Amino acid sequence: MTRKTIEQMKEWAEEYNDPKYFEEDPIAFPKEFIRRGASLQDVEIAAVFASFLAWGKRAMIVRDCTRLFDQMEWRPYDYVMSGDYRSDETSLHRTVKWSETAGICRRLSEWYSWHDSLESLSAKEIRSIVFRRKDDPSAPDKKINLMRRWMVRRDCKVDLGLWTHTDLTSLLVPLDVHVYTQAWELGLTKRRSKDIKTAEEITSHFRDIWPEDPLLGDFALFGYGVTHSK
Repeated sequence: MTRKTIEQMKEWAEEYNDPKYFEEDPIAFPKEFIRRGASLQDVEIAAVFASFLAWGKRAMIVRDCTRLFDQMEWRPYDYVMSGDYRSDETSLHRTVKWSETAGICRRLSEWYSWHDSLESLSAKEIRSIVFRRKDDPSAPDKKINLMRRWMVRRDCKVDLGLWTHTDLTSLLVPLDVHVYTQAWELGLTKRRSKDIKTAEEITSHFRDIWPEDPLLGDFALFGYGVTHSK
């Protein structure tokens, strides 16, 4: 990276790490539960599902997250622990069916029967325990890393900062197609595969700029996308 690119990224991160850009965003749902004074478990469950549905247009994501939390009567922990879930095969969000959310609820219920929080789980463990996905060493786990960013980063601006025992430097960038494209254009990667190695490479550049809080770089890429959208 050139000095000019580094300085520009710092400017974008400073500007776009701002709640006004995320009012119509999936993170608004766990934030709403914090605003209501809900439990940590309520916020965690909201973050799990809001990040899980975070693909497609923002308006669709917000609409379908609202449908899900309406079904839960805005008491996600009580809903999860009740064991009574909507589980039909109709679509909740794009290809995600209600039956899939019911499976996640069952696994969350099992976890919360023995634990107070999800924080002790690594990204790989969340993948296997919560989502029951087979281990894939190359998977970038974008949605899980998005949820972990929300829960761990604690500058009290956009992210939630409730997981205080997790090191900020352990986070990986949530690698979706937009992040990848922006990172490519900025010269943060020249890898063709959108896999975990690419996520690690991009994050390593972030660590060079923000060694104590590397995922500020995620906001820089967001800023680049906003300022360079066609």
